[in-house]
Amino acid sequence: MKPNQIKPAQGKLLISEPFLTDFYFKKSVVLLAEHNEEGSFGFIINKPLEIKAYDLLKDFADFEPKIYLGGPVKTDTIYAIHSLGDTIPESKQITNGLYWGGNVEIIFELIASKKISTNDICFYIGYSGWSANQLNNELKEKSWIVMNPTNEHIHSAKPENLWSEILKSMGNEYAIWANPPLNPSLN
Repeated sequence: MKPNQIKPAQGKLLISEPFLTDFYFKKSVVLLAEHNEEGSFGFIINKPLEIKAYDLLKDFADFEPKIYLGGPVKTDTIYAIHSLGDTIPESKQITNGLYWGGNVEIIFELIASKKISTNDICFYIGYSGWSANQLNNELKEKSWIVMNPTNEHIHSAKPENLWSEILKSMGNEYAIWANPPLNPSLN
């Protein structure tokens, strides 16, 4: 199925169109953690931050997980995406083997006892959210392409290159988006 024919759903990716100028969503890849008639919720997965965990949380002296800019909503809050499922009570499944949230005290206990590795969990500052029908309207405006994710997308070695790599992998129709001119009106 072509990317532009895929409907938004929990576990899908949103790829921003190349001329979206919003600070948060410019060249963004968003993993949808929830999508229903009430709205949509997810995390930008391709904007790593140059910040250390101990700068955010005092008990992270020797634990260095990846930290990302998750979106423009609640930027004073930290969220977790992990592969630990039932090990962390209250976690919500995004897709097979991938969860978000959970009991924060248990997360901290597992980190302190070295039962979580940096490969098991990533943290996000803020999240991306859409009210009922808002995302559908943005899709009609062609602000986003919906895609099925792969493991390589979710666990990208170079998340800052993910947006352009995905577009290039989608064929010539989208590969041209990966290198848009800085000012299209000059073309």
